[in-house]
Amino acid sequence: MIETLKSIILDFQEVQLETGVPRHLKIETVANKATVCIGVRRSGKSTYLFQVIDRLLNEGVNRRNILYLNFFDDRLHNLKQEGLGLISEAYYSLFPEKKNTETVYCFFDEIQSVEGWEPFVDRMMRTEQCEVYLTGSSAQMLSREIATQMRGRALSWEIFPFSFKEFLDYKGIDWAGPLSTKKRLTVQKAFEEFWETGGFPEVAGLDRHMRIKIHQEYFHAVLFRDLVERHDVSHPKAVTDLAHRLIDNTASLYSINNLTGYLKSLGHKAPKSAVSDYLEWFEDAYFLFTVRIFDASLARSKTNPKKIFCVDHALVTSVASGILVNAGHLLENLIFTALRRISSNIYYYKSKGGLEVDFVVQMRGRSRLLVQVCESLLEPLTRKREVAALSKAMVELGLKSGTIVTRNEEGEIEIANKKKIKIIPVWRFLLDLPET
Repeated sequence: MIETLKSIILDFQEVQLETGVPRHLKIETVANKATVCIGVRRSGKSTYLFQVIDRLLNEGVNRRNILYLNFFDDRLHNLKQEGLGLISEAYYSLFPEKKNTETVYCFFDEIQSVEGWEPFVDRMMRTEQCEVYLTGSSAQMLSREIATQMRGRALSWEIFPFSFKEFLDYKGIDWAGPLSTKKRLTVQKAFEEFWETGGFPEVAGLDRHMRIKIHQEYFHAVLFRDLVERHDVSHPKAVTDLAHRLIDNTASLYSINNLTGYLKSLGHKAPKSAVSDYLEWFEDAYFLFTVRIFDASLARSKTNPKKIFCVDHALVTSVASGILVNAGHLLENLIFTALRRISSNIYYYKSKGGLEVDFVVQMRGRSRLLVQVCESLLEPLTRKREVAALSKAMVELGLKSGTIVTRNEEGEIEIANKKKIKIIPVWRFLLDLPET
């Protein structure tokens, strides 16, 4: 095995790095802590590692000081927990002069494939002069699991599919700074493509048929590898039926009771506790996300109906039955994923009179963002309803501003006490969001 490891290590020394589109995520390394990149499958974690490696090389780090292993490599299939120690042995037998004299940068891709990897990484960080970077499919590498098993020796960073800005970078479109008429029209046209294709890097530029096929493969990979296999689910059909139900009802309210009743109507004997587990596992896989009501009482927040969203709005259209999902819900899902990149503290709001606002986002520095999503405000009754809900929420939460995101409309509404509601088209809203 040690000779295999040596050849893999040496092979990487000659590999041309595929660095793809630079991501807008800026990870910060902390001494004596592993840097962990987690996110949904195929979101670009491995490519991001190559970008980090490329940056190190450009900063003058010797290529021989980079140790990269992808644990999905068939040649490492038989490497068990007890054999992980052979990795450092193989590396230092190739480059003995580096041991305890130079920093070695260790990149372990999909290391969760080897059971019991945590003690090995922990030991490497304690006994060797190294910086460690890890990636893994999130359901098998949850930040809370790492925190428990590595005794606080890891910092986790989330990687999502392309944001709209990253998609524009992929297209080679300059979006920064003031937009001329031509530039704005180019950005708007690109948004229509982003609306169709979504953010998964692999599907960018593909035709509709191939995109749907690949999205459906992602869907089944998450279901069976990250849920059924990992958690040894005894009723996989119940998980699949639940996933389809949630995807069909993207951006809609759900309760554990109604989901349990739905599965029961299909003949599944899944108790409420199982349905609750399935939902948690979907979230652990960064595939589906639950949004609770904004309430000072945690008990009320947990017992009220919750909203469900998917990691990518275009994946919804590729997987959903098409009966229940509408463009308004897809737009709301798109805004959710954009907001989720910058904050994990996202809620929906219900005023004392029962008026609903789609998102309250807790930002850094304790500020709050209030966002309503509506395809169009051209219908007077719709405009009146959306503005009333947002105005009420602004008063109750003590906020001076709120935002309504539309497909194409923009403007500003001034309400009482110098409070303002900004109406903004979705493409502009996505460009104006702060970076992570």
